[in-house]
Amino acid sequence: MMDFLTITDVGPRDGLQSQHTQVPTEGKLRLIQALFDAGLPSVEATSFVSPKAVPQMADADLLLPRVKVPPKARLSVLVPNLRGLERAVQTGATEVAVVLSATDTMNRKNIAMDLSVATSTCVAVLEQASKLGLASRAYIAVAFECPFEGRTSSARVVDLARRMCDAGAREIVLADTIGAAAPTQVQTLLSALLGHIDVAQLGMHFHDTRGMALANAWAAMELGVRRFDASIGGLGGCPFAPGAAGNLATEDLVLMAEQCGFSTGVDPQALVRAVALAGELVGYPVGGRSARWLSAAQVREQAT
Repeated sequence: MMDFLTITDVGPRDGLQSQHTQVPTEGKLRLIQALFDAGLPSVEATSFVSPKAVPQMADADLLLPRVKVPPKARLSVLVPNLRGLERAVQTGATEVAVVLSATDTMNRKNIAMDLSVATSTCVAVLEQASKLGLASRAYIAVAFECPFEGRTSSARVVDLARRMCDAGAREIVLADTIGAAAPTQVQTLLSALLGHIDVAQLGMHFHDTRGMALANAWAAMELGVRRFDASIGGLGGCPFAPGAAGNLATEDLVLMAEQCGFSTGVDPQALVRAVALAGELVGYPVGGRSARWLSAAQVREQAT
């Protein structure tokens, strides 16, 4: 039996949050549906943050109740604090995610909290989510490098990841928020973590700023990681992290995984339609490195 890769498409949330074009609720619903139609088993739909901080996510309360989640598929939302968790629960959320930056300066720049307060806030959210019976994910942002403090200590990442697990997080996602990691760094950090956290509980979130997101994903796969975030068309980039370019493109990860013998349950050709839709919604062409080839392959298939 082939190893199964669980891919969470974060395009509707992380991909759209930094876009200057305001995407209407109907467009977001179409994009989420296109991702589920392509076979994505997990989608991160929106974020219950302050509309002033991230205007693109201002319609979270309207969007979430209208999403139709296929059987066995997962739909998650980002919540920054207990108030965000309360809003998410009121609109029917069953899976939530928190983001904890691994450095003090990033937390201060991002959410105006120091590392200690930000950690306590995430712990409180995860503990409450667990009491409510919700599934939860915890992102450790700038896990490899911070735009303000430089290289991030592996020991600190391990400590924060363990604290998130103890608070009830079912999945720990290491985020290369500014796309600064290289494959050897990925394996070094994972090797440090694997003595404390089961590999089945670990996920990876790569940005492609330096063109190494796919290579970094492969490095993690070699150590047994089978959970990955990706974004349709490579959309994304943290609005609070200078230099953070787009995410690892979903279509690139799917194509590499399938050609290397992994199963994703995702139809690469259906992703071509989702890529086109994403570009339509943001107002400019998008697509990972494989998008052009996949589009051409779709044309050849239709012609035969």
